Amino acid sequence: MNPVATTYTESMELHPVLRQTASPAKDTTLTKEEQQLIARLRRGDEGAFDELVNKHHGALVRMAMGHVADREIAEEVVQDTWVAVIESLDRFEGRSTLRTWIFGILIHKAKDRGVREKRHTTFSAFEAYDDDTDEAVDPSRFHQSGEWAGHWAFPPQPWDDQTPEKLLASQQAVNAMQRAIDALPSTLKEVLILRDVEGVEAKEVCEILKITETNLYVRLHRARERVRQAVESFMEGTR
Repeated sequence: MNPVATTYTESMELHPVLRQTASPAKDTTLTKEEQQLIARLRRGDEGAFDELVNKHHGALVRMAMGHVADREIAEEVVQDTWVAVIESLDRFEGRSTLRTWIFGILIHKAKDRGVREKRHTTFSAFEAYDDDTDEAVDPSRFHQSGEWAGHWAFPPQPWDDQTPEKLLASQQAVNAMQRAIDALPSTLKEVLILRDVEGVEAKEVCEILKITETNLYVRLHRARERVRQAVESFMEGTR
């Protein structure tokens, strides 16, 4: 039995109240499938918990790594998150999706752990650089004078639905992309992971991160641009 499943079994034994079936709120946003999954979880169905962990664990670890020092600590944060999920199931009313609720718990715990690890001082330079007045694109990439002032001098390569598939043709390019993502400030990394890596809809991302849709698109644009620049630099260096 894996450690997360063991945690679930032990927690259910310590919290028998969770075995009671609670009704979701009348204005629930849960799908029928989610309601059935939650009912199974509250009955102590270990298989249901395995399904939940298999679906979200990897994404939770990636999100946690945006706030803590290394993967080992990120795994600890995610473990704490699963414990909190189990212990709070009886209070979950379904006013958000199950994923939104779980990610909200994870982000709170990851940020708290990051502060306790004093990583905020390590990344203070990055966070100070990461403000909404920052130039998303290096000004040197535009013509500075003449008829074409303000126009691209070195235009970016198009980023479309096929770009990730094209990059997968080169493992080195994939590695360059991953390094660029890892180097992003947490505020940019989390939107990129949720929106582009995990495919979470924009509205749900805003709910998870407690940001406006405008802030989401600003952060997402800047995150994509930084990753694009890193990959372009790599590609140019391999020509």
